[in-house]
Amino acid sequence: MPVTQNKKLTPIAVLSSGGLDSCVLLYELSVNYSVVPIYVSQGLAWEPEEYSALETFISALQTENIHNVVKLRMPVEEIYEQHWSITGEGVPSAKDPDEKVYLPGRNIFLLSAAGIWCATHDVKQIALGSLAGNPFPDATPEFFNEFAKVISTATSSMIQIITPYRDLTKSELIKRFEHLPLHLSITCNAPSNGTHCGKCNKCNERQEAFILADVTDRTYYES
Repeated sequence: MPVTQNKKLTPIAVLSSGGLDSCVLLYELSVNYSVVPIYVSQGLAWEPEEYSALETFISALQTENIHNVVKLRMPVEEIYEQHWSITGEGVPSAKDPDEKVYLPGRNIFLLSAAGIWCATHDVKQIALGSLAGNPFPDATPEFFNEFAKVISTATSSMIQIITPYRDLTKSELIKRFEHLPLHLSITCNAPSNGTHCGKCNKCNERQEAFILADVTDRTYYES
């Protein structure tokens, strides 16, 4: 089941969340690739807002080089149980360290789903918007390299995992792509009606990045 859109361009899958980083990555790769956005739905509290933001951002780009979003389901409620990411209660605040927002094995879930989809649709590359300074164990270059080998072996298909922004900070990314409608993306653990809460760890990270980039933040925050 190969991807057929724009046969002149090499297809590439992008793990997309509706967040600023992956939205920018969709845009940049669409210049030279036929891009397949993959959204993996896991039953997390913020997903409806995220998915809506992703589709809105893609629509605003107005490019034929981005496919319709491929939505894959991989529920984790039985694994995470009463974790805040499932219940929406006790969301880490702006004062909490990054460790509080860690979702165990998240990239294992995402890359497993995306990797199998790619292997069955003749797509050889998966891209993620992982940034510099990401402290989590499933976001290191070593992890991505090793996991690519596992997926390739398991599916008998050479799958490459690439992280083009691994050496960039969020503020550098914002500065470089300030001409994009970044306000349409959502980087929030407790959004409501398409609006950032303004109080969570992710909102704080986003706000600080715009300040460091010296770029006007057109995002609307509830608080």
